[in-house]
Amino acid sequence: MLPGGLLVLGVFIITTLELANDFQNSLRRLIFAVEKSLNRKRLWNFTEEEVSERVVLHICSSTKKLSCRTYDVHDPKSSPRPADWKYQNGLSTSWLSLECTVHINIHIPLSTTSVTYTLEKNTKNGLARWAKQVENGVYLINGQVKDGDCDLLEGQKKSSRGNTQGTSHSFDVRLLTQLLLNSDHRSTATVQTCSGSVNLKGAVKCRAYIHSSRPKVKDALQAMKRDILNTVADRCEILFEDLLLNEIPEKKDSEKEFHILPHRVFVPIPGSAVKLCDYKFGDESAEEIRDHFMEMLDHVIQIEDLEIVEEINTACMSSSVNSEASLDSTGDEQPQQPIKTPIVLKIQQNIGVIAAFAVAVLAAGISFHYFSD
Repeated sequence: MLPGGLLVLGVFIITTLELANDFQNSLRRLIFAVEKSLNRKRLWNFTEEEVSERVVLHICSSTKKLSCRTYDVHDPKSSPRPADWKYQNGLSTSWLSLECTVHINIHIPLSTTSVTYTLEKNTKNGLARWAKQVENGVYLINGQVKDGDCDLLEGQKKSSRGNTQGTSHSFDVRLLTQLLLNSDHRSTATVQTCSGSVNLKGAVKCRAYIHSSRPKVKDALQAMKRDILNTVADRCEILFEDLLLNEIPEKKDSEKEFHILPHRVFVPIPGSAVKLCDYKFGDESAEEIRDHFMEMLDHVIQIEDLEIVEEINTACMSSSVNSEASLDSTGDEQPQQPIKTPIVLKIQQNIGVIAAFAVAVLAAGISFHYFSD
C-alpha cells in the first residue's frame, strides 16, 4: 500500500495503562516479524545512513497519554529505548510527488537445474538481476540530469513568504537503462539449458513522495527506484497468490500461458497530499476495491476518490485473465496487442533448449571465423 518514500515505522496499540506492560514482549516480537516480512519481499537494501530503529507506540485508552519506545531492528537483541513523540503542524501536506512510467521487458530463463524451485522463487531471482539495472540507471527529472547532492527545488521561484511555488506539483522522472557495456568491461557468454522462461512486458506506473523540507535529488531518486522495484515485485506476488487460490488445471500439451498482472489504484489520505495504493485485477469492480480500502484504512472512501492509473484495456486482454482457453492455450496464435500495452506475464515452456542450441551454433560459427582468419 505504500508508494516510494514511505516506510512502515512501527506498530501501535491502544489499551489501558495497567495492560501496557503485558503486551511489551508481544509488540517487540511483532515489530521484528513485520520487518523480517518486509525484507523478504524487497529487491533493494537500506543504506548505512538510514535509521534502523522502529517505533512501538502505546496509547492509553483512558488518559490518552502516549508512550513511545524504539527498537533497532538490525540488532535481534536490541533493548527498548524511550523516545519522544511530538506533533508538527502541516506535516501531512508538505510532500512532493514524483511520477514515472517505466517500460519493462524482463526475460527470466528457467534453467533445468532450478526445476525444484517454485515459479515465484525463480521469478524473484530474475527480478533481482533486473533490479541492478534500475539501481544503475540514469534518471532525468523534468528532462534534466541533476547532481545527487543538489536541492530538488533548486531553481524554482519562491513567493514573498519564502515558500517555493508549485511544491504541490509532481516531478516527471524518466529512467534510462544502459544498453551497451563499456569497452573495458569484459563479459563471458553462458549457454544454459532451460525448461522455459518468464517474460514481463508492459508499462509500469510509479509514484514516490518526498518531504518538501530541503529535499535532495538523491533522496528523491532513491524513493523512485524503490517504488519501481516494489510495484513490479508486488504485482508478481499478487498474481502468484491468485493463481494458487484459483488453481486451473494445465493441459499436457500447453506451451504458453498469458496472465495480466493487476493494475495499480491510488486513494488519497484525508488531509494529506499523499496517496496510498492497492492493486486490482480486470474482473474486480470499483466497489470491491473501495470496500478493500475501507477495511484497511477504517475510513469512508468514495468511488470517485479511486485513481486507477492504468486503464482496463480491450476485451481480449480481460479474456486473457478470465478465460480458461487463454490460460491453457495450445495454439501458436498470440493475443492481439492493445493500444495501451498492459503488463503481461508470459510463461513460455519448452523453448529454452532451442534458444540454447541457437546460441551454441552462433558461438561455434564465430569461433570458426576467428580461427580461419
